[in-house]
Amino acid sequence: MLLLGIACGSQKQAAPSGPPADAKIVDESKAGSVSGQVTIEGTVPSSPPVPVSADPYCAGQNPNGARFETFVVDNGGLENVFVYVKDKLDYYFEAPTSPVKLDQKGCHYSPHVLGVRVGQTLAVSNSDDTMHNVHAISQGNGEWTKSQALKNMSNEKIFTAREVMVPFKCDVHNWMYAYVGVMDHPYFAVTRDGGKFELKNLPAGTYTVEAWHEKLGTQTQSVTIGEKQSMEITFTFKAPAAGTD
Repeated sequence: MLLLGIACGSQKQAAPSGPPADAKIVDESKAGSVSGQVTIEGTVPSSPPVPVSADPYCAGQNPNGARFETFVVDNGGLENVFVYVKDKLDYYFEAPTSPVKLDQKGCHYSPHVLGVRVGQTLAVSNSDDTMHNVHAISQGNGEWTKSQALKNMSNEKIFTAREVMVPFKCDVHNWMYAYVGVMDHPYFAVTRDGGKFELKNLPAGTYTVEAWHEKLGTQTQSVTIGEKQSMEITFTFKAPAAGTD
């Protein structure tokens, strides 16, 4: 009962207080966007197999085996890249009231990379009929760990400070990893559908846009957009040399 009470505990989200009287708000009717693609050059290493056989339940959920999601490439586009505006923005952004969801299903985290806003609820659940342990290794928001011993258990976490990126792992199954970008503004995306991304409703200005990948590091570009202007950019990572991690 004690374990159940601990694992089902949640952190309540404070009600939005609303913008200060002098807050600067983005005028979306004049805003633009930055979109594009993240690509990878060279021979992309095969992601190694996941040792799911260590847990009979996990092996049963993955009868054809499973591989790590380190390098997911679609037609030259690199997926699971976190793309975001790196600058601090002089605008007021209210945290969304709807939660971002991170699930443990089939003995892996889904999605593998995601973003959440400061003050927004991150709901982490266990869809598996086996024990998992959620462990966030945060440098700026405090380390956080919750045991989820039963199926359908869920815990909530609210980050109070910006942090790129926060690794999540399962202490029961050491192959389970996810990465969460915590942002104080809404201008971020995770590449999907062939490495594509879009940052919408961005006010006119000059910005540093950064692309983060768990193994290949980061790249940045400076982008200037005018009112109602849409810009396209491309990030190109080089595949690691053979024999490197």
